[in-house]
Amino acid sequence: MTLLDWLIVVVLNGSVIVYALVRSRDTHSSGDWFLAGRSLPFWIVGMSLYATLIDSADLVADTGGAYSLGVRLFVPNLVGVIGGWLLLAHVIAIPMYRRGMYTNAEYLEARFGVGARVISVLVQVLYRTVMIGMISTAIFLTLTVVCGWGDSQAWLCVVAVALIATIYTMTGGLRSVAITDALQALVILVAAIVIFGTVSKEVGGWSGLEAKIAETDSALANQTMHIGSDRTESVDASEFSEDIMQRHLKIGGTYDPELREITRTTPAWLIVLSFSIVGFAYSIVNHTQSMRLLGSRSEWHLKMAIVPAGLLLILATYLSLGLGVMGRGLFPDLSSLPDGHADNIFPYVLQQYGGPGLTGLVVAGIFAAAFSTFDSIGSTLSALITRDVYGRLLVKDRDDNHYLSVGRWLTPTIIFGSFIYVPALLAQGMIFTYLSVVGAFVVPLLVVYVLGAFTRVHRSSALPGLVVGVLFGVIALVAPGLAVNSDIWLMPSGLMNSYATAPLGCLVTAVTMLVVTLIRGWTPKEDLLVQADQTEGWLARSQKEIVSQIEGGGSVDQRSGAKLPLILGLIVWVIALALIFVVFW
Repeated sequence: MTLLDWLIVVVLNGSVIVYALVRSRDTHSSGDWFLAGRSLPFWIVGMSLYATLIDSADLVADTGGAYSLGVRLFVPNLVGVIGGWLLLAHVIAIPMYRRGMYTNAEYLEARFGVGARVISVLVQVLYRTVMIGMISTAIFLTLTVVCGWGDSQAWLCVVAVALIATIYTMTGGLRSVAITDALQALVILVAAIVIFGTVSKEVGGWSGLEAKIAETDSALANQTMHIGSDRTESVDASEFSEDIMQRHLKIGGTYDPELREITRTTPAWLIVLSFSIVGFAYSIVNHTQSMRLLGSRSEWHLKMAIVPAGLLLILATYLSLGLGVMGRGLFPDLSSLPDGHADNIFPYVLQQYGGPGLTGLVVAGIFAAAFSTFDSIGSTLSALITRDVYGRLLVKDRDDNHYLSVGRWLTPTIIFGSFIYVPALLAQGMIFTYLSVVGAFVVPLLVVYVLGAFTRVHRSSALPGLVVGVLFGVIALVAPGLAVNSDIWLMPSGLMNSYATAPLGCLVTAVTMLVVTLIRGWTPKEDLLVQADQTEGWLARSQKEIVSQIEGGGSVDQRSGAKLPLILGLIVWVIALALIFVVFW
């Protein structure tokens, strides 16, 4: 990195942060801090949704994932996330918005009781702090590979980025976060376009990429470039004892004595189903998404936000994940990457093909993506903990400034506490760690939201459904290791495929909720209850204040073009589905 590169990084990100600090002066209440006073137009909400999703972990970790998994990694974004946004904006978030709810966990209590609300917070804290850890790891890898920095120097820079994001998030809350996200989204997009264009020339464009990969391995080219191809994975069995070998084979696969490898094949349909569920879970469960929608100035703006968010996501998915696929064409042998890790493909490509100015722009995009997600997750989780745990269960009736202060000071605890995940992320690979956590803990919560919004499952069904679903997810995580290493079989060997965890987690959670409902009876989905102890105190007062703002600001927008957001949103999703099931299939 030259002086010019660092100037680009500092000027692009510094100007956005200064603007955020200036805008933070408009934040005076918890409603301003948590929901931006319900003042955000659809284009800011949409760009903020996109920027929160496409963070530095996506530019680094997901690019590494695309290096390993090929274009099938497009599926979570284009099928799941955009589809989930549509469901969230047009169905699930609407009762939250109309009732003045600040968090998606508040809806779960109204529909299912306080237990579901608290579990939702715990799950979100777990898996969103993993994402912050991924962001920190992504910046670290970029600085060590691209800049050649030592570990200590790189980590000091990561801490500095986290600290800066903490400061302006604590000051301005969602108002500052959403505006900076929208501006940082442009930096991220320009950076992705520039590096993609540069690398595309090296591989002969998308049309020449498959031929380039096929020069090394024709089977690999088919798996990398076509979502509809089955995924084949090989396990080195050269050091296995006979007992270990038999346990591996019992899980699935065939042994090649010449190569001394066990080969396992996963059908394409199962991967697509699993990845789609993961994408839906991100959009619907993740409060960084619903928090932005709930900050919209009207229902029309809430629904319309999905259109710019979806269009930007389609483009960014092709650019950033496509770069990982192109990296496979440039460096087909994993051992040629630094430390032999796929997560290093993005910084390594930048090191090899970047130049003065270009490198600075791309690194500026990585930093912008990091800032946008540090601040988003920090503000989101502080809102959940403040309202759904602290204000709901511990301290119920203090003045608004007290809860505003609690939310602000939780932000640094959340951001810096996430660093505990870094060792595991460096050792296991970021994208695979993330997919494992989502499959085990987040998918059951997705089922609860969907069944709660679309069916009449009983109010008491969520808690047993979540307990059984999460228990299954934990068992699915540890079962293969216990089976192979200790000959302890917690589940049938035929189910020990990591891609089956998400679909099976959905099934066991849904079945549990339906069994409880058959025993206890059906509950109208519109029957949202407010507990007696919630009619007074800060939570009730803050909701009433927000509801009054909704009634005063949303009526004009909803009289004109009410169906336009749904029509345009469906068009965007159809485009995304066509890319998955036609173009890249």
